[in-house]
Amino acid sequence: MVPGITLIIESLCQSFVFVSYVGIRVTSLERSVKFYEDVLGMKVLRTGDFIKAGGGKYVLMGDKVSGQRIELNWYPPGSKYATKYVQGEGLDHIGVKVASVSDKIKELRTKGAEVVDIPKSLATQELSRDFTLHIGFVKDPDGIWIGLYDHPDGLATFDPNTY
Repeated sequence: MVPGITLIIESLCQSFVFVSYVGIRVTSLERSVKFYEDVLGMKVLRTGDFIKAGGGKYVLMGDKVSGQRIELNWYPPGSKYATKYVQGEGLDHIGVKVASVSDKIKELRTKGAEVVDIPKSLATQELSRDFTLHIGFVKDPDGIWIGLYDHPDGLATFDPNTY
């Protein structure tokens, strides 16, 4: 993108969100990855874990044609995020890219959204030497978690192979 245009887009997008992926809860990462690869033809884009923060493991999958993404989330027994799996209730969260997690949390709190308290080790994730992710969560009226994250490359960028 052209730097001046990128700056204009960034300033216009400050109040918007970009739905980036949908996170679904799975009972077996290996089985689910195999299904999404072999049956639906998706590819693994990124893997990682939040075990140090009391969470579990994740695999970001991407559709090779559309760029649509889902995040498979697995939580070990005893994790505070692990819940009894009930078929049909596997939506874990919706991932939304925002310009600034802290600013968006403040805005959503003033609009009545319930903010989820998360450990600081989960709120700031250093994924690589030059890629630090800031994360926050709010709940919708039905209790579905909406994961907010900001990206070092900015809100106006989109790469179908990563967050």
